[in-house]
Amino acid sequence: MNQNPTIGLVSLGCPKALVDSERILTTLRAQGYNFSHDYQGADLVIVNTCGFLDSAKAESLEAIGEAINENGKVIVTGCLGIEEQLIRDTHPKVLAVSGPHQYEAVVTAVHENLPPVHKPFEDLVPADGLRLTPRHYAYLKISEGCSNRCTFCIIPSIRGDLKSRPIASVLYEAERLVKAGVKEIMVISQDTSAYGQDIKYASSRFHKRDIDARFYDLARELGEMDAWIRMHYVYPYPHVDKSIHLMAEGKILPYLDIPFQHAAPNVLKAMRRPANQVKTADRIKAWRDICPDLAIRSTFIVGFPGETEDDFQQLLDWLDETQIDRVGAFKYEPVTGAPANELEGAVPDEVKQERYGRLMEKAQAISIDRLSQKVGRTIDVLVDDVAPEDNRALGRSQWDAPEIDGQVFIDDADNIKPGDMVKVTINDSDEYDLYGTPADAAKTVNKDA
Repeated sequence: MNQNPTIGLVSLGCPKALVDSERILTTLRAQGYNFSHDYQGADLVIVNTCGFLDSAKAESLEAIGEAINENGKVIVTGCLGIEEQLIRDTHPKVLAVSGPHQYEAVVTAVHENLPPVHKPFEDLVPADGLRLTPRHYAYLKISEGCSNRCTFCIIPSIRGDLKSRPIASVLYEAERLVKAGVKEIMVISQDTSAYGQDIKYASSRFHKRDIDARFYDLARELGEMDAWIRMHYVYPYPHVDKSIHLMAEGKILPYLDIPFQHAAPNVLKAMRRPANQVKTADRIKAWRDICPDLAIRSTFIVGFPGETEDDFQQLLDWLDETQIDRVGAFKYEPVTGAPANELEGAVPDEVKQERYGRLMEKAQAISIDRLSQKVGRTIDVLVDDVAPEDNRALGRSQWDAPEIDGQVFIDDADNIKPGDMVKVTINDSDEYDLYGTPADAAKTVNKDA
């Protein structure tokens, strides 16, 4: 009996790239391929690259080189794949190169270099496909590309303009995920709140109902499914306001990931971003009046070309006013091909570092205050991991996305398992995390038991 060929995969970059990797794995598994977690156990390695920043490109090239050295047979795909000549000049031994979401090209390259062994009674794939996330949460990609033209970003040149999926396709995928045991769905794209614009919000049929491909309609329909629904990469367009009512009603999580990037009008204009942050601050206040539990996470760039000390102080003051719950920051880094490279007023590295430190100090103080307000409450926590030897579990609240936000540390965690939804009474907090104990072990929700 022929042995099924085995594939290794290295997936770099953002959750959108992770979804691309999952699609590739699902296709190959359906064709009979096995998978290995190490180079030595694989007949061939796929490297799904990131190419957003020059530092990410360097990391991707390093990963390709490591895969070549450890395995020898390497196929490259992903965002860096649009720079095929750079890849081949650096690593001439790569077998094939393709760009982002070119699934057929990847599969074709695998077939050419490692033909499948067909076993019709064994080549089975779960109905929800193969995933690289834990069983209890998953990413749901609703579109590809982006039609914005921010000066610091080259995503449109890598992934193209916005291409929204039909809403029925998205909803049926979400339904399959929930049926497979997923308890949290994270909605992702480059611009989630622009969903449907490119297809003129065309309706499609989901369970004998015609539903428009609009951000609110998507949130409403997902909110009827038995899972946490978390919205990522949401631009604060006016139509987002309606979704806050869904959060207040408990239909979707009271959480918005909004890439504000800055607050000073001069910098936002140079970035080609919406520049009225005073109005945005008013809208955030209105959102919290409707849904007091709303948590907002965002990322900011410090040291953008032309950023003055006054501009940076406006950002700090805006954070004080808006009390953004979760803050990430990046020191501006030129990206090959980005229009921002031509802007005047480069900020010295030492100034970037100093401003970065001040911004994170401000963000930490806000986070300490916001989290301290959770102490004494009993909340739902989705468990990600357990440490039986310490009788402790690690989970996340409705305000915490995996990998990027804080955690909830649960003591006295007898009989708690990953994927459980647990009622936890919060008794302490720090800069980023919450600490608590099960409110009542008898109320632990474990649908798989």
